[in-house]
Amino acid sequence: MIAILAALSASAAAGLRIGLPLLLIGLVKTNLWKDVPILSNFSPQVVVGVLVSWSLFEVFASKKLLGARILQLVQLVCSPIAGAIVGMGVSQLTGVEAWLVGWIGIVGGLLALVLQLVQTGWFFRLRGFPLWAIWLQDALCVILVLFAFDAPQQGGLIALLLLWLAVRSSSAWYRWYQADRRQRRQAEIQRWEDDGTIG
Repeated sequence: MIAILAALSASAAAGLRIGLPLLLIGLVKTNLWKDVPILSNFSPQVVVGVLVSWSLFEVFASKKLLGARILQLVQLVCSPIAGAIVGMGVSQLTGVEAWLVGWIGIVGGLLALVLQLVQTGWFFRLRGFPLWAIWLQDALCVILVLFAFDAPQQGGLIALLLLWLAVRSSSAWYRWYQADRRQRRQAEIQRWEDDGTIG
């Protein structure tokens, strides 16, 4: 159970950022991605270069509106892959049975996707996040990865709390979307009636 919570913590971090959790896993553990699926097939130098470059892009581009828009779209596609990779990597590092690693990867990918979907919805609804929220995302991403190894119970609980907040906020976002849609429809009907098109 502890290993599952640790994997959820890392996968939740991948739902916030892509490169940063993968980079931190390799740096926190001294084996440099040797036990991380997919990344273990590449040279550590190549992995370090790519992840450092992408992490720096995430950190700096997220502070600008255009960069944040690009990041949201890229993260929406890649977050489930990153979530599955870090989930399986952490579960392997914590000694989970081999048959369970794949299932943890699927759950981790879905968790990262849900978190990223909700963030993307809010981002485009609000036309960008305030700067304090972006810094909070960066800090929370780092904390979740560190908790995955040092305090998996707390990290897993934070991940589950984020999932609960995502589900609640997505339902609220959907209700607001429906209300806006009804208001636009009523405004169209009113405009047609004023123009004499209806009645």
